[in-house]
Amino acid sequence: MASDDQVKLEMNEISIAFPGVQALSAVNFAMNSGTSHALIGANGAGKSTLMKVLAGAYSHYTGSIKLAGEAVNIRNPKDAKDNGIQIVYQEVDTLLIPNLSVGENIMLEKLVHDSKGKQFVNWKQLHKDASVIMKRLQLDISTKKLVQELTLAEKQLVLIARAITMECKFLILDEPTAPLSDSETSRLFELVNRLKQEGVGIIFISHRLPELFQICDDITILRDGQFVLSAPIQTLDQAGVAQHMLGSQLGGQFPERVSKIGEIAFEVENVADDDKVHGVSLTVRKGEVVGLAGLVGAGKTELCRILFGAAPKKRGVIKVNGKVLRAQSPYEAVKMGLAMIPEERRREGIFVEDNVAVNLTISHLKPHITMNTWLSKAKEKIAANKMIEKLAIKTPNESALVGNLSGGNQQKIAIGKWLLADADVYIFDEPTKGVDVGAKRDIYYLIAELSTQGKSVIFASSEMNEMIGITDRMYVMYDGEVAKELNTADTSEEEIMFYSTGGQ
Repeated sequence: MASDDQVKLEMNEISIAFPGVQALSAVNFAMNSGTSHALIGANGAGKSTLMKVLAGAYSHYTGSIKLAGEAVNIRNPKDAKDNGIQIVYQEVDTLLIPNLSVGENIMLEKLVHDSKGKQFVNWKQLHKDASVIMKRLQLDISTKKLVQELTLAEKQLVLIARAITMECKFLILDEPTAPLSDSETSRLFELVNRLKQEGVGIIFISHRLPELFQICDDITILRDGQFVLSAPIQTLDQAGVAQHMLGSQLGGQFPERVSKIGEIAFEVENVADDDKVHGVSLTVRKGEVVGLAGLVGAGKTELCRILFGAAPKKRGVIKVNGKVLRAQSPYEAVKMGLAMIPEERRREGIFVEDNVAVNLTISHLKPHITMNTWLSKAKEKIAANKMIEKLAIKTPNESALVGNLSGGNQQKIAIGKWLLADADVYIFDEPTKGVDVGAKRDIYYLIAELSTQGKSVIFASSEMNEMIGITDRMYVMYDGEVAKELNTADTSEEEIMFYSTGGQ
């Protein structure tokens, strides 16, 4: 029930289509300002598309949008912002200017809005205003620091800070906690609660069901571009939400498997970059899934990049099947039998402007070449469609642009291209970040299948339940070092967290 000072947002009968895809079909969404509302669904359900309509990113939709009972015409981002609607997207690096300071990035929209007719910028006032916003976020970062020097988590918070510089009635957060640590997530939730008290409505898109029950008042569920239900979130439980998302019961999230572990296939001795990684040693055997556990910022991603030749190492030795890997580039690592699924899939894992077939075959073109010269589109199409079927990738066909697919399906493509390449060692860096419970289950079962084939798997994640559910053994990282090696069968989430937070 809305109070007199609350503003009601209504989206009625929203439909939108893209080439070959009906993304939304007569979807309804409603909420009040001063509340937090979860918008969820499996990958490809249409939740991000619905919010892009609200944020003015798509103009060719049908249906209506109302604020406080009055119809509003939102056809571009300026229309949305003029009506007090702000959005923070997942792809943080594409939304910030890396060679500008934190303060400049935070105040960017306000600077553009307020500078009409003015010739000079009051830089001292700009940084002062940015500092006020940072204090609301309780974020201790200098406003004069360059954005390119920030971590992924810090960049996310800078984007949220920018969104609240303008008068904001409704703030859309698309997977805001995906790159954040537990402490950073708690800080974000504190900010969300303060914004709610100030009358801002928060729309939360997330696949982390436990946090939605922690922070949200209401929930709306979409499936296959259609409205399923909307209700107070406390009237549901997590199993019920998952069932509504998928249209069926979830079943076992993690596969039951009997590991057939062989000889050592991958060795890392005292590897370091003397910045984020400080002398890490580990081993992975054939058929073994070895976890890299730890909180955000522990050095997991940096270590994965070094192992794959995507970042330089200062010292240390890496061996694949007993042979020293002198990888100075991913190309050399791939030749030695390594594959990596990176954390930031859109920037490093896929070609968003190319089609599905190109992305799936790009890492292993040789079987699709005829006469040692020409790429056979027919062979490429056959190989791509086999992988689309194997991974249950939701796409109109193999010719669809990858950039138009959902995040979970993009992630499946980022994995699928390496399955065709048939590597020996697979490095997964936060592979389930930003994907729904169904796609997560598919990824876990895929990793289990790789291990049964005798492949060696490194699985880096900050999700403790994933470590317990999918690994045989793990190395817990803290501050760029291995804090503890644990056998999965003999440990618990509490013990993993203890060493992740620097426990001795």
